[in-house]
Amino acid sequence: MIEFRAHGKLFVAGEYAVVEPGQPSVLIALDRAITARVSEGHGAGSVHSEEYGNLPLTWTRAEDGIALDREHHPYDYVMATIDLVEKLREELGIAPRFHDLRIESQLDDASGRKFGLGSSAAVTVATVGALDRFYGLGLSQRRRFMVALLATIRVAPRASGGDLAASTFGGWLRYSAPDREVLAGMLDDHAVTAILDDDAAWAGFDVEHLPAPADLRLLVGWTGSPASTTKLVGVVRRHRDGDYAAFLDASRACVDDLTTGLRTGDADRTLSALRRARGLLQGLGTSVGSQIETERLATLCDVVEAAGGAAKPSGAGGGDCGIALVPADCDTAAVFRAWEAHDIRHLSVAVQPEEGTTR
Repeated sequence: MIEFRAHGKLFVAGEYAVVEPGQPSVLIALDRAITARVSEGHGAGSVHSEEYGNLPLTWTRAEDGIALDREHHPYDYVMATIDLVEKLREELGIAPRFHDLRIESQLDDASGRKFGLGSSAAVTVATVGALDRFYGLGLSQRRRFMVALLATIRVAPRASGGDLAASTFGGWLRYSAPDREVLAGMLDDHAVTAILDDDAAWAGFDVEHLPAPADLRLLVGWTGSPASTTKLVGVVRRHRDGDYAAFLDASRACVDDLTTGLRTGDADRTLSALRRARGLLQGLGTSVGSQIETERLATLCDVVEAAGGAAKPSGAGGGDCGIALVPADCDTAAVFRAWEAHDIRHLSVAVQPEEGTTR
């Protein structure tokens, strides 16, 4: 049996801006993962996951691609990935085979509640990696990311791909996205291999590893309120005005300062940049009339600020997680008690080490 693990993520800075091609962000990969296991199938393919209940999702091949049994199951990231990999396999002249795919997740709790750690991205990356090994496609790490992004675009055309990058490359990352509209248009009439080989189509895409912050500890809290990234990003896109360009410029400057702080081991500069990133999200929420920083996220951040650290919502906000950096001598037990008093759950997560080169 073939096995491939892909890790969850959290945004550190650059949310919302990163959906624009070439706009930088900083993310981390987490030590919680989704595992995809692939074995030979017979007569049809199947996907086993708690997301689909007790019965597996089954699929076969049709003349125009994958044919899915839709009676009880939605079309999602897994099937979009399988369909795209099937096209790539055919282009590479590799014989078709059915396979059984089993997916297990550490990104939710025992009751199935989602923490906002990028499960859709992780399952996409894990599926690409497992099928790459199953078929012997020979994809580089960078190409696995590119295939995962193309599959994601079919389901969520505006997704930045930052979560995919964190799942693929691990560690602390600086990431900027290509133009997904260009890629989506090419998917209609270009071979997958042609898209992967077209450097111009990937203009704006960049990813590089960053060092972990010196003399600072990472803390993550979950507010217990799920958030829809797609809906929140959609609200911002609908209300873009003259202030949006200024927001993009300020976000880039903030990410640049954070990057410099991490590269030079300057803890004060790193904390200052994180506080500015929080302020940018607060201002963006006010300008578009959307609650990016909820009351509970504000409490999470204020508790950390009072303890000498810096914190902000991670990702689109509106619920889910807050991320914090605190000095090494911070009384973290006191922070956790204060969070707990406001029904904020400390998540015991750490950064997953980087996995190979980003080039």
